[in-house]
Amino acid sequence: MISVQAFECGPVATMVYLVCNPALGEAFCIDAPPDSSALVLAAAETAGCRITHLLLTHTHWDHTADAAELVRQTGAQVYVHAHDAYRLIDPMRHTIWPLPFTIEPVIPNRYVEHGERFTVAGVELEVIHTPGHTEGGVCFVDHAHRRVFVGDTLFYGSVGRTDLPGGDMQILTTSIKERLFTLPETYSAYPGHGPVTTIGEERRANPFVGIT
Repeated sequence: MISVQAFECGPVATMVYLVCNPALGEAFCIDAPPDSSALVLAAAETAGCRITHLLLTHTHWDHTADAAELVRQTGAQVYVHAHDAYRLIDPMRHTIWPLPFTIEPVIPNRYVEHGERFTVAGVELEVIHTPGHTEGGVCFVDHAHRRVFVGDTLFYGSVGRTDLPGGDMQILTTSIKERLFTLPETYSAYPGHGPVTTIGEERRANPFVGIT
């Protein structure tokens, strides 16, 4: 049975999701926040799974700080949208503010594009490009299990900030309304911060983009 485990990590409480498929002995991670690698490695080992892929919803440092360590430990393939790759390749140049630690660069293995589908750990995912929080922000949709990993595009009752370089509120709300909100309302949305919500709940009640 495919499972999703969530861990809240790092100084700004960023979520990492570990998706395990024990039947195949494989797993993948959504994002790699600071101090997350040891947690997901231990959880994957307990589940009898090897982490084969790291899928990045975007490349702000709080979602990528442990990417290099995770790749070093597992050999995981790193997928990201091309428009966000620059922060992954040269992270310390784009942290916005000084950090008390150094983030190692990572070279992506694959650039994902809007609308494409691929399978990792036996799970087929669809990519939805949702710019606005960053230029290359994406969401990963698991239609078979009616869930979507939304990164910092959408939160429970809120949306990602747009006051950092690459952010744009009008673009973000358009991304949410015209792309995320076309998913069925019963789909669970797993955000980069905070609790899991649903597409239907955010359509109805999100004060930034809620529509009926």
